[in-house]
Amino acid sequence: MSQIILASQSPRRKSLLEWAELSFEIIVSEANEDYPATMPIEEVPIFIARNKANAVKEKIAVENTTLLNSCIIAADTVVVLDQLIVGKPAHKQDAIDSLQKLSGRIHQVITGVVLLYDGQEIAFSETTQVEFHPLTQAQIEFYVEKYKPYDKAGAYAIQEWIGVVGIKNIQGDFYNVMGLPVSKLIQKIKQLGIS
Repeated sequence: MSQIILASQSPRRKSLLEWAELSFEIIVSEANEDYPATMPIEEVPIFIARNKANAVKEKIAVENTTLLNSCIIAADTVVVLDQLIVGKPAHKQDAIDSLQKLSGRIHQVITGVVLLYDGQEIAFSETTQVEFHPLTQAQIEFYVEKYKPYDKAGAYAIQEWIGVVGIKNIQGDFYNVMGLPVSKLIQKIKQLGIS
């Protein structure tokens, strides 16, 4: 069986692969997360995921050639509101501002995934539509203060308190909002002949 490498330091992506009972290891390499300003939003997460996957591939080629036949999986998630990306908050007020924008609104969560294996690349994305109830200022401030969502696109995690009390509706893959469309990923892994 080929080794699977998750090119991510996200604890959520790690948990999701563990829940899928895949055998894998984590290797992370710094990758540029910038993207061309003119790039269509739906292409951005695949573009960034590809950079992450290639950075890990290059790291393996230099540091651990025994892993060259591994399947590298990289992902990137963006939150989109009104055709604008709501990124990871830089600080507390930024997180509060992001959640105020999402309050009572419908937004899209797009995760791009790239698999590199045996000279092949499989790239795909998944979009989930999420609707928040109107959130009070007190709810938003409580969440940001307690959960400190500074490493999360859109300043929230659906599996935390804000998701439990604040989300009115979701259309699509729940786990995609956590950061990885696992069931679709498993199908792609099977396509590569990795079991």
